[in-house]
Amino acid sequence: MMRVPAGGRLFQASRGATSGTHTPTHASTRAYASRPSRPKTALFFPGQGVQRVGMLDPWLSAFPSTVKPILEEIDHTLAISPSLTSLITSGTNAELTATQNAQPAIMSTSILILRVLEKDFGFNTKETVDVTLGHSLGEFAALVAAGNLQFTSALKMVRRRGEVMARCSASTQAEMGMIALVCEPDQRDVTLDAITRYLSQNPDLRANVANINSKTQFVLSGDIAHINTVLKHISQFDSHDPRAVRLKADSPFHSPLMRPTVDLMQNLLRQPDAVTFDDSTLPCISNVTAKPFSSAEELVDLVARSAAEPVLWHQSIVYLHQQEKVKRWIGIGPGKVGRNLVGKEVGMKGIDVKGGGVLALTDPKEIDEFMKALEDTDKAVDEDVE
Repeated sequence: MMRVPAGGRLFQASRGATSGTHTPTHASTRAYASRPSRPKTALFFPGQGVQRVGMLDPWLSAFPSTVKPILEEIDHTLAISPSLTSLITSGTNAELTATQNAQPAIMSTSILILRVLEKDFGFNTKETVDVTLGHSLGEFAALVAAGNLQFTSALKMVRRRGEVMARCSASTQAEMGMIALVCEPDQRDVTLDAITRYLSQNPDLRANVANINSKTQFVLSGDIAHINTVLKHISQFDSHDPRAVRLKADSPFHSPLMRPTVDLMQNLLRQPDAVTFDDSTLPCISNVTAKPFSSAEELVDLVARSAAEPVLWHQSIVYLHQQEKVKRWIGIGPGKVGRNLVGKEVGMKGIDVKGGGVLALTDPKEIDEFMKALEDTDKAVDEDVE
């Protein structure tokens, strides 16, 4: 059953980071030091498109005692053939890129990396992190990390979500996909306004804004021919000519075509004990509102709607950076896209960011540097925002 706190919840100004007692399996390890205070910290996860065949192999090789049981849990939970772990380790790119496989593969890899940090390096998520967020699909990993969803439940959800999305995409004969638009910071909003205005005047066009990723980039989703019509119009009549980049997605994610996925997710999230929302869970940012979920009911509604509505990623980062004064950003999961998007807004590290910067962990080879950066930034508390 859903558990809802009696009152509102504010981010904690600081929590002490607690060292774990598990003996690390990595040859060179660094325990996460306990400190009386630290920078306000956000933990973020990547979305679809970062999947890569073999992305689990380095983790299995470096931490077999931790990783093997998780892989067994993944395959037991999904019970598909071929197994998800075999698709990740030795499948074809086409198989892994299929959205019904890519979604659980990315989410499970992200949580697997977090579990390695927790078990082998004493990383305490609840004591180290103040808020979680995830880009698109990454919202599910963020909800697992926050304690709102159980890992196995989320794994089944994203598999079902991917299956329905695949059927939605197959239901049309047109070439569907997504195109990223890159422009100067002072041109993003006026270009968005021009596109939104043109689409409102032409409701038959199957195109819409799917992601607002940064101050220089947003994404259109839908019928590729219709998207090109939109781009031609704004270039010809509104003098806006952003650089267009076709994304490696053959589905129009975050578009009205995905509406059946919303109904599915509402049903899954309303199952008994599907969602936990109480004082034991961390705040998590909604892709739809760019603000923390305020209740279990709102979480169900917004997570379901996110399949067919725009991802307000840039607005989420701005909210945490400017209003909540988050100073340290920890990216967990495959790929560097999320780290780069966050870094463009808040600065990467060092003199750019007083209090932390952006840290990312995608490969076991990065762990020593990652843990050292955590220790170093633990000391860098910005007194102005504490």
